[in-house]
Amino acid sequence: MFALIQIHIQWIVGIIFIILYTITILGLILVILTENRNPLKTIPWVIVLILAPGIGLIFYFFFGQDNRKQRIISRRTYKRIMKGLQKNDLPQDICTVPIPYQPLATLLTNSNQASLLYGSQIKYYTNGNDKFQDLIEEIKQATHHIHIQYYIFNDDEIGNQIKTLLIQKSKEGIQVRVLYDDVGCWNVKERFFKEMIDAGIEVKAFLKVAFPEFTSKVNYRNHRKIVVIDGKVGFMGGMNIADRYLKGTNWGEWRDTHFKIIGRGVHGLQASFLIDWYVICKNLLNSKEYYPPMPIYSKDNIIQICSSGPIGPWRTLLQATIFTIANAKKYIYIQTPYFLPTEGINQALQIAALGGIDVRLMLPKRSDTRAANTATHSFIDEMVKSGVKIYFYKPGFLHSKLIITDDTLTCIGSANMDFRSFEHNFEINAFVYQSSFAIEMKEVFLRDIDSCEQLIPAIWLKRPLKQRLAESFMRLFSPLL
Repeated sequence: MFALIQIHIQWIVGIIFIILYTITILGLILVILTENRNPLKTIPWVIVLILAPGIGLIFYFFFGQDNRKQRIISRRTYKRIMKGLQKNDLPQDICTVPIPYQPLATLLTNSNQASLLYGSQIKYYTNGNDKFQDLIEEIKQATHHIHIQYYIFNDDEIGNQIKTLLIQKSKEGIQVRVLYDDVGCWNVKERFFKEMIDAGIEVKAFLKVAFPEFTSKVNYRNHRKIVVIDGKVGFMGGMNIADRYLKGTNWGEWRDTHFKIIGRGVHGLQASFLIDWYVICKNLLNSKEYYPPMPIYSKDNIIQICSSGPIGPWRTLLQATIFTIANAKKYIYIQTPYFLPTEGINQALQIAALGGIDVRLMLPKRSDTRAANTATHSFIDEMVKSGVKIYFYKPGFLHSKLIITDDTLTCIGSANMDFRSFEHNFEINAFVYQSSFAIEMKEVFLRDIDSCEQLIPAIWLKRPLKQRLAESFMRLFSPLL
């Protein structure tokens, strides 16, 4: 009798579990449908939840949630931080953006409140030695504050050198704040950052997670690389703090691009850092010391600093990249370590090439991520068939993120040309409207071509079926790579 009652209870519990589980899955499907996403994204999630509800539920929790409607900072606080940036703006009629790019400038202003910052000086670096040498010298000269934000801040030779210098500056009374990405630095031991904290440095992890491999936060990372010193000198680009940017890898050099900005452009980097800082520790920093008046260093340089992330209604960097490609008249040169384009970028590049624009795409011959590299190759067929010229960088890993078009516009920053950068990561790019700088960066691109192997379409399109199948399979995971 007792056994029958026990079986009956188990049966009832099982029925209740199935009902609740079914309601959960159906409710989740309803949520996905009402989010009005792109059908290409909605349909796969619905199919996965129907065919494999258990696995689908887990994957959706980790990777599928849409945070676009969330706000990580109130409008009032955002305006208070941006107020310091806008105080030193020049009248907009002085900042004359070239006519073809005026809609782009308006787009960045409307969707990202990106001010036109006039008169900056920009220096570029194509190797870690030069970048870190200048960065260390600028840190040594700091007199008020040092703000550092990196996706990766490694506990290695260069990481410890910078850490020691920051500790020294903190002891001198300089305000030092460090913001690092918790997943990007998940293998860095806590004692590395604790040494800085014990020395009086404010150190915070962005979106701290307990288990990097098992959390929904793992999919939304802060990929920005920003340094601001005294509100006057700033660094941004593709280089993290790690020895590989100096020593390369065991299979080649690590070719990257980074930039130093002096002038009003730094204030755009400062605003981005202070917003992220407030998000993490709710400490509002917007006094005038962080936005000091700056002289005019260049009479024809206009910069817009644009941040982007998974929060908010607009995918600003994605929209701006599509605009840049679609409005090119002569050429588009692109360097990116990972090429996993959204459909919008995919189509824009094909249309530009078919329309007679000189479209050149430079990728690493060998990548640090085999899965991403394999998926990247699946997109190349469409590119070469439309006339895009593909170059594979051979000496090592190409980690540079760069877009140049028509000797006028240069896009520099942290964003790769992939789903993750445009859809999931917190990124920052600068749009530079200056002919001399665009021509200078074009020359860098053309020099890099000398170290490249140009893809021959006739040979590429005949690669083995096994290879093409592997590429197509990995392409399915492009949004997660």
